[in-house]
Amino acid sequence: MSTALIDLDDLDLFVSGDPHAAWARLRETAPVYWNATADGGYWALTTYADVSAVYRDPASFSSKDGTVLGGSYRSATDTATGQMLICSDPPEHRLLRQHVHKAFGRRMMDEAARHVRRYLTDALDRLVADGGGDFAADVSPNLPAGLLAAMFGIGRDDAFHLLQLTRTMIGFRDGEYVRDNGEAMTLVGAQVEIFDFLADLLDRRRSDPGEDLVSILIAAETNGRKLSESQILYNALNVAVGGNETTPFTASAIVETLIRHPEEERRLHADPSLVNTAVDELFRWTSTNAYVRRTTMREVTLRGISIPAGETLTLWNSSANRDEEQFPHADRLDLGRTPNHHLAFGVANHRCVGMSAAWMEITLLVEELARRRLRFALTGEIDRLRSNFMLGIKHLPVELVASG
Repeated sequence: MSTALIDLDDLDLFVSGDPHAAWARLRETAPVYWNATADGGYWALTTYADVSAVYRDPASFSSKDGTVLGGSYRSATDTATGQMLICSDPPEHRLLRQHVHKAFGRRMMDEAARHVRRYLTDALDRLVADGGGDFAADVSPNLPAGLLAAMFGIGRDDAFHLLQLTRTMIGFRDGEYVRDNGEAMTLVGAQVEIFDFLADLLDRRRSDPGEDLVSILIAAETNGRKLSESQILYNALNVAVGGNETTPFTASAIVETLIRHPEEERRLHADPSLVNTAVDELFRWTSTNAYVRRTTMREVTLRGISIPAGETLTLWNSSANRDEEQFPHADRLDLGRTPNHHLAFGVANHRCVGMSAAWMEITLLVEELARRRLRFALTGEIDRLRSNFMLGIKHLPVELVASG
């Protein structure tokens, strides 16, 4: 595969191609790669060392323009710059993180775990009773729905409604979600509907506060100053989208992974003490959040290549997590792998603030699959999200097979 033929903006590569083969080629021949596009281009970093180093240097590589290519409609700079956690740099990032992090305390995570366990158990019971189904549609969404219900203090129907809106926002280039007015307006429409939902919740929490995320953000103060309404809404959006999209896609990818690696699945069933290392390895292996975006704040030199200030870089977590320089036998699934310093949640100051929630959700799933000794087989084609940002499975038709 020639690097001249690699286009990381080609969504077909992520739907029906092999992005891991493309990343392996880039790591070997062009670890600092210019990916040309119709409206310009961006730099792509694919090795563990480079991705990790850029994460650790926010002064040179800023998050101010957002973390997703094309995530803001008709705006090169993300409209959430300096207001949303993932679109901010120090010192604003540190202050916002302190407030948002309060929503992921022990009491909230315990309450969220109760919701997630109930939602997940019910969904798996239905799947088992039916002998199978669409795991991506029938089971996976119950993980973030349970988390949302607890963190936002909302009911099941509202949680699934918000989940559908965030899925449309992330999948605005996918035919299943794009609306009649086109991709750009699908993105705008989904964002507007999410903000409307959150604004209504904000009004209700101001008159009747609780212990949920929005109430915590309303009460937050920095140097005696309350957060603005836009800061509250943007950071509620941050948590909703981050939690809603990565976890269900990871859950479905885990089931696909275990189907394709039956020896490791049998190993997990035979030794449930592997759950913790298995969860880490499955996060490394699936790496559903493929990349994050950064902007150079000064001229930098990477591997001898000079990159001017103001350039867009993409940090390909999914590639870094298969880098042989960091992970021995990186292309082998090993549920007992240790150490395992993967970048599925980023690293340093931009390590995902919701990591504890994602870990809790996926651990509950893996524990339940192991406890029930559930094994699946595919009954049809896997339908993948048309996106290079989220490596998502939309539909995963499966049937139960006998353990053994």
